[in-house]
Amino acid sequence: MHTPPSPPGAGRADGSSVRIGALVPLTPPGWVEAGRHLLAGLELAVREVNDSGGIGGRPLELVVRDTAADPQRAAAAVDELARLGVAAVAGEYHSVVARAAAARADALGLPFLCSSAVLDALTEQPTRWVARLAPAQSHGWRIYADFLLGAGHSRIAVATQPSVYWATGTRMLREYLAPRGAAVVELDVRDLDPAAVCDELVEHRATALLLLVGHPEPAVPIVRAVRRDRRLAEIVIGAPAGQPEFPEWATLLGGDGAAIPFLRYLPERLGPLGARVGAALRERLGQAPSFVAFEGYDTVVVLADVLRAQGDEDEARAGGPWPRVAVEGTRGRIRFSRTPGISVWQWTWAPTQVVDRDPADPDRFRILHAG
Repeated sequence: MHTPPSPPGAGRADGSSVRIGALVPLTPPGWVEAGRHLLAGLELAVREVNDSGGIGGRPLELVVRDTAADPQRAAAAVDELARLGVAAVAGEYHSVVARAAAARADALGLPFLCSSAVLDALTEQPTRWVARLAPAQSHGWRIYADFLLGAGHSRIAVATQPSVYWATGTRMLREYLAPRGAAVVELDVRDLDPAAVCDELVEHRATALLLLVGHPEPAVPIVRAVRRDRRLAEIVIGAPAGQPEFPEWATLLGGDGAAIPFLRYLPERLGPLGARVGAALRERLGQAPSFVAFEGYDTVVVLADVLRAQGDEDEARAGGPWPRVAVEGTRGRIRFSRTPGISVWQWTWAPTQVVDRDPADPDRFRILHAG
């Protein structure tokens, strides 16, 4: 365990605000819709913390930085936020971006609570400075693989793009499915247009196609091509990373975007807190909140608890606030632990479902499987 040579200040004792840095993808090529939902959750929780007296009578302030899905930009933002004296850093949706932010936060000894990124290896070595709310990719994708097996799929194609996240997902699926009698074939969309993807699916006699690619390009054109190919009328399209969660998916694809199973991190029924927050988020966003918005809200709930419990943010930063956390979030009781194979403090686990959009009503979600 190391201590930072010169830890950033965490706010002053003169009644000024306690600042939290927020990393959010707000411009392309970042997933802007995910960023908007994440920020809505963060902002709503900050407002509620302040309405209930803030942190020891001092207001909580969010200092937002747009990562635009750029790891270098995120790392630079962590450096800037540290210089500004934030008590902690929060947020981020994209896994490769969160990994860069986590490395900088760890090096600086600055607490970072990752809201939404799932890559198992967020840091190279175990760290006391970084914690995560979202389930690790290995946990969620095994649940998704169990869903595929339960639905009888043994010939699974994955459409992929170059990325640590997609490559890791492909490997996890292959390692989990192969011993259970299922084959995974990889289709690199750099070399295949949507029509060629369809030809490959026919040639390999695939019964399921998983979209391990960006949204809206090339995910949307691939879905359209597969839906229109009569040879593939029986194939199931899946999107474990959650592309169909957001309203833009239904707007772009209409009925073609329904019946595409994906992972989301919500319970079957929200409790009183989750229901109240969900209604407030819906009003703030002007649409149904995604699980990402709830992750944003829960992030601030956790950090406010950490800061209040310590009383002094410098003390909170002195090392390892995460094991003492025990708070009620929108999706259940949040505690952090050391989980085998995970280098950061981890909530084990947020509720995990496989859901899809109902073909009869694409704005309605159907729960197909729960982990």
